[in-house]
Amino acid sequence: MCEIFRMCYEAVGRKRKEDTLISVYNKIILMKNIFHGLGVALITPFKQDGSIDYDALKRLIDYHLANGANFFCILATTGENPCLTAEEKRGITQFVKAEVAGRVPILRYCGGNHTAAVIEEIRQTDWEGIDGILSICPYYNKPTQEGIYQHFKAIAAVSPLPIILYNVPSRVGVNMTAETTLRIANDCPNVVGIKEASGDLAQVEEILKHRPAHFEVISGDDAITFPLIASGAIGVISVIGNIFPCKFSKLVKLTLQGRFDEARKIQFALLDFYKLLFVEGNPAGCKAMLSELGLIENVLRLPLVPVSEATHTKIRRLMKSSDE
Repeated sequence: MCEIFRMCYEAVGRKRKEDTLISVYNKIILMKNIFHGLGVALITPFKQDGSIDYDALKRLIDYHLANGANFFCILATTGENPCLTAEEKRGITQFVKAEVAGRVPILRYCGGNHTAAVIEEIRQTDWEGIDGILSICPYYNKPTQEGIYQHFKAIAAVSPLPIILYNVPSRVGVNMTAETTLRIANDCPNVVGIKEASGDLAQVEEILKHRPAHFEVISGDDAITFPLIASGAIGVISVIGNIFPCKFSKLVKLTLQGRFDEARKIQFALLDFYKLLFVEGNPAGCKAMLSELGLIENVLRLPLVPVSEATHTKIRRLMKSSDE
């Protein structure tokens, strides 16, 4: 830390003001990606009346921190972001910050398909205590690759925090190509990584091969986290980490250490869970499993609904058999 300050001091000169020194220091810090290992894509628990269940949220945070979570990703897809009010998002953010209390980094979602609106949200949000921004490719209006590039370039220009891109074609309707990802990475130094959920291993490997030194890949797909980390990814933003943080964090650590045979055993043990987790959408499967653990009520907000009884029965049987 002192070495960085020394570099800043030399960069700005001895006669510059202290605030200039701090500004340059912050810009250097922004280029570092601290989101490594197991990141839990935190769900938003609801009570039976549909209100946010803060008691359950505390249980989840304690459960994850006690079982190997390296960081949290809040208010994203798994957190049912589209069905939360602005006031609820502020409340959840403040609650998570207070409960985590600096023990692990927090990545907060801020994205959309109207660039100006995302920029305004970034400007109006209190980012104190948050360590980075996760921002999705624009959805529904299906921009070109040039449009995606300009969208993220504009967001990066106003962001006070490091940005993690989020590429998930199955949800947004368009894939951000490796070429576009690398263009953004090279032109925007505060864009420090990408949550890749395209499912295209060749595309991810292209990014890993040509990425600049400050830019890293995070898996956005639990089922292929093992091969992605083996190829050079540095972690995962995980759904299944909500349910099995201890087991999945061990898989991530073993793979990062190159202990592939040990990691592969955990990967194979989780294969059936990966399938059931998403068969009726996310976070429906996740909430069904968490309810089986007694951590939350199995409640979602419309238009999402709980998994069918047939799927829930399969989940119940699989979880019971895995404990035996």
